[in-house]
Amino acid sequence: MFTTLREDIRAILDRDPAARTAFEVLTTYPGLHALWLHRFAHFFWQTGLGPLKWFARFVAMGSRWLTGIEIHPGARLGHGVFIDHGMGVVIGETTEIGDHCTIYQGVTLGGTSLVKGSKRHPTLESRVVVGAGAKVLGPFTVGEGARIGSNAVVVKAVPAGATVIGIPARIVDEQYADSMARQTEGERFAAYGVMPGQQDPVDVVLHQLVDELKKQREEIERLKSR
Repeated sequence: MFTTLREDIRAILDRDPAARTAFEVLTTYPGLHALWLHRFAHFFWQTGLGPLKWFARFVAMGSRWLTGIEIHPGARLGHGVFIDHGMGVVIGETTEIGDHCTIYQGVTLGGTSLVKGSKRHPTLESRVVVGAGAKVLGPFTVGEGARIGSNAVVVKAVPAGATVIGIPARIVDEQYADSMARQTEGERFAAYGVMPGQQDPVDVVLHQLVDELKKQREEIERLKSR
């Protein structure tokens, strides 16, 4: 238990420049408090007994009231998960979050199905970054090391190492596992799911079309003047 707690604290110290000491993280970070209250609730949820499942939901409700972060006790969270700021985060029942993922405020990991007992929510593999306000909706997988930009709406699977932005989310670039293995942890991490210089491919094409239209108009004006 203490090893897991140390790993969670280390994850925050590594990924948040505002974090100064382990004591500060332990006492003032609601994302860490929500994570450990969830682990407590998840223990009781796994028993499968009705009264204990109710108690797990009750603990989850208390965690939501204290931290502003709502995590269903049935969700599965790995080690070193960092919920930064956290207010308004919603994580659904069948969500699975891998090790060392980072989730910012306002994120929803939600479901689109009403079928009870089915997998309704997304699976995040390890080292995924989900930017503020992003919505990941459905029972698909977001691959290892993927980055989801702020306010993106993701409705289908994301390849490992890819960056997606927009509504609906589109891939900006892809870095597969072989190239990721050669990168350091700092190079892999992208705060809020974006890297400097990245552009929406649709936005790039639109700007190219505008430039081309401008050139055509100039050419037409030259032909008219002759």
